Amino acid sequence: MSAVRITASAPTRIDLAGGTFDIWPLYLFHDRAQTINAALSLRATGVLQSRTDSRIVLRSEDTGDVVDAASVRDLDLDRLPLVARLVHLFLDGTDTGLDVTTRSDSPVGAGIAGSSAMNVALTGGLAAFTGRTLSDDELLAIAMNVEAQVIRVPTGAQDYRPALYGGVSAVELTATGIRRVALPVRADALASRIVVAYTGASRNSGINNWDVMKRHIDGDPAVVGAFEGIRDAAVGMRDALTAGDWDAAGHHLAAEWAGRTTLAPGVTTPDINALLAAAQAAGALAGKVCGAGGGGCLFCLVPPDRKTTVAEALRIGGARVLDCTIEADGLRIARA
Repeated sequence: MSAVRITASAPTRIDLAGGTFDIWPLYLFHDRAQTINAALSLRATGVLQSRTDSRIVLRSEDTGDVVDAASVRDLDLDRLPLVARLVHLFLDGTDTGLDVTTRSDSPVGAGIAGSSAMNVALTGGLAAFTGRTLSDDELLAIAMNVEAQVIRVPTGAQDYRPALYGGVSAVELTATGIRRVALPVRADALASRIVVAYTGASRNSGINNWDVMKRHIDGDPAVVGAFEGIRDAAVGMRDALTAGDWDAAGHHLAAEWAGRTTLAPGVTTPDINALLAAAQAAGALAGKVCGAGGGGCLFCLVPPDRKTTVAEALRIGGARVLDCTIEADGLRIARA
């Protein structure tokens, strides 16, 4: 058998409005539930190289971790667990050897769905490596289910779709299913109006979201009311983006963040509040933390002529501004 080398990559994302609704069954309790997101050019990449023996070697360039197993049967699923579980799922029952090397443009714990992007990239890459044809729904189901096995709490549905499709999207969440709708937003127009920055503190979205989900199901009126506001902000954000009304988009982004900060005490921190205040003083229309909050990345919506000024204000405040644009492409697979 000739050597096989496959490189697969997928983009991360920012969630513009409506995050956390995508965890079942929260969206069933709110009419017009949806999340609005945009893929970022910060990508997660997996390189798959066939071997002449049956060993499985997993390498993370981001952490320096290496897992070396005699075969897929001997693979420890608790080390580099996302990669290990996906490799085990696709190669179980075979004597196939494989080297997998991963790297991400996103900081660890950034809240921009880096693990979900890696998940989609590797699922697509492993399907290509094994000659398995997956529909989009099958790929999304595998990615979502394996990530739940790793983090051991329910996963949301939105993060895998920007990774698979790219672009700017609404993910509609209804009793009949989940539907991704591409929004007619020019990537360059949005890219010229966002600043993405890493706060320097990582976070764990699964814990925050799980706590919020339990409180919603228990009928906590503050949480239910906050989700109503977040839903309204997502509906408004979709309309504003479609109309190219950036002032309205800023208004809805501010409303989304205001509602989100009431969900749990750890969503924001004094450092995050200081960064967002500095950005707004420099001309940002609004901003929010990506994902569930508590750290990671934040992004600001800005007039194009204030982008450099806002970025500098965030740098002075101690954040690391990330060089990125809106990514039109989703999953990419190349065979060498």
